Amino acid sequence: MFVIIGIVVVFVSIIGGLIVAGGNPLALIVPAEYIIIGGAAIGSLLIANPLPVLKKIISGALGTIKGPKVNKTAYIELLQLLYELFQFAKREGLIAIESHIENPEQSSIFSKYPSFLANKPAVEFLTDTLKVVLSGGVPAHDLEELMDIDIENILEEEQVPAQSLQTLAEAFPGLGIVAAVMGIIVTMASVSEGAEAVGHHVAAALVGTFLGVLMCYGIIGPTASIMNKIVQKEMKYLQTIKAALLAFAKGAPASVAIEYGRRSIDPENRPSFQETEQAIKQAR
Repeated sequence: MFVIIGIVVVFVSIIGGLIVAGGNPLALIVPAEYIIIGGAAIGSLLIANPLPVLKKIISGALGTIKGPKVNKTAYIELLQLLYELFQFAKREGLIAIESHIENPEQSSIFSKYPSFLANKPAVEFLTDTLKVVLSGGVPAHDLEELMDIDIENILEEEQVPAQSLQTLAEAFPGLGIVAAVMGIIVTMASVSEGAEAVGHHVAAALVGTFLGVLMCYGIIGPTASIMNKIVQKEMKYLQTIKAALLAFAKGAPASVAIEYGRRSIDPENRPSFQETEQAIKQAR
C-alpha cells in the first residue's frame, strides 16, 4: 500500500511543481522518448535475465504492494508447529517424525499450519535439516554450519530479482541520455524550421533525460530497494527455524528451543512471551 502511495506522491510532487513553476504538464508527453527509453529498458532486461528471473522480478515487484509474506501471525504458527514437532519427537522418538517430514502436505502435524506449508523454501529447509538430524552423527556446530550454507544460498537466489531491477534502475539515466541524444539529432535536422521548432524539439529531447533520472531514483530504484528489504525480512523466518532447531539438536526442551526461535524474530513481528506461551498451550 505504501508503495502505491509513494508513487502517487512522486508524480503529484513533480507535476504539481511543474504547474507551480508555470510549465505545461502536457509538454512531458513525448511518445517517441517513452518508446526509446521503455523499449531499451525492456530489451536490456530481457538480455540480462533468463525467463525464471524475469518472472520473479514481476512477482517481486507486484509483491511490494502487499509487503512481506511473513507477519506476526505466521511466526506464531511457526512456533506452534515447531513446538508440536519437538514434543512429538521427544514423546514418540525422533524416528517417529520421519513420515511427517517425508510428506509434509499429508502430515497430521504440518497440515494444521497452512501459512508454513505455503512457504516452500521454509518447508524444504526444515524437513531437509530434520532428515540430517535423523541420520545421526552430526555435531551441533556442523549442523549450524550446514543451515548457514543453506540460508546463504537461499538468500543469494532470492536477492537476484532485486539486484537485476537495481541494475536496470542504474541504467535508466544512460538510456535517458540516449533518448535525449536522439532528440538532439532530430533538433539539428530541424534548424531551418526556425527558433520555435528548435525549442520544441530541444524540450522534447530533455524529456528523455528527465524520464531516465525519474525512473532511476523515483520509481525503479526504490522498488528494487523495497524488494530487497522484503527478502531480508523473509529470511528472518528461516533464521527462526534455525535457532529453534539448533537448540533442539543440542538437547534443549521443546519450550526452551521455541524460546530460542522467538528471540531470533525481528522485534516488529516478535510475539511476546505471554503470546508465545498461550500459542504453545493451544498447540498442546
